[in-house]
Amino acid sequence: MATVTPVGIFLPSSDEIFFYGVVSKVTSDCLVDRLVDWWETVKERFSQITTLVINLDNGPENHSRRTQFMQRLLDFAQRYQMTIRLAYYPPYHSKYNPVERCWGILEQHWNGSLLDTIDTVMQYARTMTWKGKSPVVALVTTIYQTGVKLTKEAMGAMESQIQRLPSLEKWFVDIKCSSPTIRDD
Repeated sequence: MATVTPVGIFLPSSDEIFFYGVVSKVTSDCLVDRLVDWWETVKERFSQITTLVINLDNGPENHSRRTQFMQRLLDFAQRYQMTIRLAYYPPYHSKYNPVERCWGILEQHWNGSLLDTIDTVMQYARTMTWKGKSPVVALVTTIYQTGVKLTKEAMGAMESQIQRLPSLEKWFVDIKCSSPTIRDD
C-alpha cells in the first residue's frame, strides 16, 4: 500500500494553503524543493520581498543544525537574492503554529473516511476549505534520498553566511545571500 505524507505552506496574512502530498520520505531536500515550487508560483506577487520569514516546527528534517537543510536554504537565498529568516516553534508548542490548525481542518474534513488510495487523500485535500478558500494541491512523486548531509568542514564554511540570535541560536536564524546581484529569474 502506498503512503502519502502531507507537507504544507500556509500564508496567514492571506489565508492561503499550499498542500503537497509526498509519496517519498520527507527529507530536507523534499522540504526545500517544496519551498522552491511554492516560491516559483508566488514570486511575482511578492517581488518586493527581501526577507522571507519562515515559521517552522523543529522536526528532524528542518532543524537549524541539519546541514543539508541549511545548505539548500542558503542556495535558495543566493538564487533569489533574499534573506531567509527561520523562526522555530519550541517543542510541544505546535498549537501556536497556524499551519497545525489547517491540518486539523483537513482531518475533520476527511472525518474518519477510509484513505485507501493516494487519489482519495489528494481529493480530500482539494475539497477542504480554510476560511472559505481551497488549498493549492500537488502530488509529489519524486523519491528523495535519506541521510544526505554536509561534512563538518563544509557546514563550518557555510556558517559564515548564517546569523544565529545569541542565546537562541537554534531557534532564530538568518540565512543571508552572499552578495547583492541582479536577479536572474
